[in-house]
Amino acid sequence: MLSIPLMAQTIISGIVTDIKGLPIAGANIYLQGTYDGSTSNDSGQFYFSTDETGDKTLIVSFLSFETFELTTQVTVMNKLEIKLREDVNTIDAVILSAGTFSAGDNSKVSVLKALDVVTTASALGDFVGALQTLPGTTTVAEDGRLFVRGGEAEETQIFIDGIRVFTPYSPTTNNIPTRGRYSPFLFDGITFSTGGYSAEYGQALSSVLLLNTIDEPDQNKTDIGIMSVGATLGNTQKWNKSSLSVNASYTNLAPYLLLFEDRNDWQKPFEGASGELVFRQKFNSGLLKLYAAFDATNFELIQEDINIVEGVKFKLNNNNLYFNGSYKGVLSDNWSMSSGLSYTYANNKLGIIDNAIDNTENSFHAKVVFKRRFNNRFKLNVGTEYFATKFNELFESSAIQQTPLRFDNNISAVFTEADLVFSKKMAMKAGIRAEYSEIFKQFTVAPRISIAYKTDKNSQISLAYGDFFQQPNNDILKFNQDLESQQTSHYILNYQYNWDGMIFRAEAYFKDYQHLVKFNTDFPAFNSEFNNLGDGYSKGIDLFWRDNKSVKNLDYWVSYSYLDTERDYRNFPSAAVPSFVNNHNFSVVGKYWIDSFKSQVGLSYAYATGRTYTNPNEVGFLNATTKPFNNLSLNWAYLLSPQKILYFSVNNALGTRNINGYQYSDTPDVNGNFNRRALRPAADQFFFIGFFWTISEKGTDNQLNNL
Repeated sequence: MLSIPLMAQTIISGIVTDIKGLPIAGANIYLQGTYDGSTSNDSGQFYFSTDETGDKTLIVSFLSFETFELTTQVTVMNKLEIKLREDVNTIDAVILSAGTFSAGDNSKVSVLKALDVVTTASALGDFVGALQTLPGTTTVAEDGRLFVRGGEAEETQIFIDGIRVFTPYSPTTNNIPTRGRYSPFLFDGITFSTGGYSAEYGQALSSVLLLNTIDEPDQNKTDIGIMSVGATLGNTQKWNKSSLSVNASYTNLAPYLLLFEDRNDWQKPFEGASGELVFRQKFNSGLLKLYAAFDATNFELIQEDINIVEGVKFKLNNNNLYFNGSYKGVLSDNWSMSSGLSYTYANNKLGIIDNAIDNTENSFHAKVVFKRRFNNRFKLNVGTEYFATKFNELFESSAIQQTPLRFDNNISAVFTEADLVFSKKMAMKAGIRAEYSEIFKQFTVAPRISIAYKTDKNSQISLAYGDFFQQPNNDILKFNQDLESQQTSHYILNYQYNWDGMIFRAEAYFKDYQHLVKFNTDFPAFNSEFNNLGDGYSKGIDLFWRDNKSVKNLDYWVSYSYLDTERDYRNFPSAAVPSFVNNHNFSVVGKYWIDSFKSQVGLSYAYATGRTYTNPNEVGFLNATTKPFNNLSLNWAYLLSPQKILYFSVNNALGTRNINGYQYSDTPDVNGNFNRRALRPAADQFFFIGFFWTISEKGTDNQLNNL
């Protein structure tokens, strides 16, 4: 008699619920590597049989929940109670947003895209100009740099691919705003932290601006630009695992000033040439990026001065080189690393009346960060970095012999930070940063924490706290190194509501400043006495609204900031509102595409209340306020053909007579009054015309995304 052995079957059963005990219907349950499985019913229960024996892995999965795995003997997979946790990586999960505006293709909440940098009418193609339309920034029209939440411009640091930029702005002179050195065309991601930023970044009291270069271009192309102030040329070549992008530009204001004279007596109008390069190389487990930028500028002019009849002669020649190399790669299933280094060479040769100044800065930054992913809910970063700066300056004057000034400034730092996600509704980032300053022989420790809670599907609240340290700038360190780091503490409460095409943000903050540098002369000088006895505070409310869905083809945003701040620092005799502060800042930016005219038209309006200045005819320090600032700028991009664009813009279209402040005479007149002159912009308006032509493989794309 033939006997056939029968395999004994094992019953696998259980119930699937969420962490609250509510049943999950439709969950997929199966044994890994087999066809044995089932789905849970309306009560969350499941039941199936298997011929498998020994240790096996049971998989339980369901949309928006983390996958559950159990490896054990199949004989004990009976009457299981399985609780699935929410998947914290879903698009509706909470994000940490206090103090941070993120933008780019990988951002869960897009506030200001890279495209907005060059389509904002008032920005004139400068990424800093576009960021000045966001809340938390202060309008200082004659300067051009970022002033954030009551902080000086030097309190904001800029990073490219996570690595420090030591000289991010082109040098200039009084009442002529500077610009950011770097072309926005090479960046696809922007993170602007107005406060409470990550422990990975240091040496910034107010904020950090993170710029990320494009990881991979989509095609070979050439971009040509002919403008009323110069020309640009860019080319991108893409290969199998590498690519190269090169941009070059030339600017000369001489032709423009022949048509539109300004208030300066130009001996040699502004002239500048710059070039940028990004090389990218893909590896099996990482990406290497090399970025280099060079620019050279020079100009010479005579500016009006109430105390000098013939005016103030000013001459500038600047050369700047910046190199940045970064690598990001995967080390294993759970480990990854990012590293990079930068080198900056900056040389300024200035002539001011009969004085000659020649200074050179060589700066270096190296950083490495290791990241460990334990699971979706816990990630840990550990890193270290090193900053090194050598500064030399030679001062020559008819009244003073050659005076050399120099210092070496080295800073080492370590930091660690953990991301903890408790659920889709609650997350926390906590970190600590430690720095050692060789020049001050000082060790500082800065804890930082941010917590976010999702109040409903579209809204969340966030809290952030952090300590931040920053050394005084070169203009102080070149005279005195017997100081210590300046310090501030940030307290931030954020509310954010976003849904399809619209976002609203409201944020309240408080900043407490300690150990600010003070000196007893009009400006830092050889005979100044320095100390760290300064302090101050800054508090306010920022509001932001953006909508690109309510009206077809219309994208607009509105921002408002209220700022209350006082400082006792520099040569202040007592605490006062600094002269760079506007208590109220309001801006509106709008862009509208007119299909029948193949055009995009845009406007940008900025309003800011007046800034303080000292009127010596009245009692007190910083005792008067200028009139409010108003600026309406317009632009128009017309599509001549699929790859040719004609572009027009006018800054301050209404010709508003804005006043940045006043200069008073050093001595009173016969009546005992000090005469004054208004400090107005060099020109009330600025006109721009450009023609942009793209030559590419696709033959249909253009630079409208770059305008």
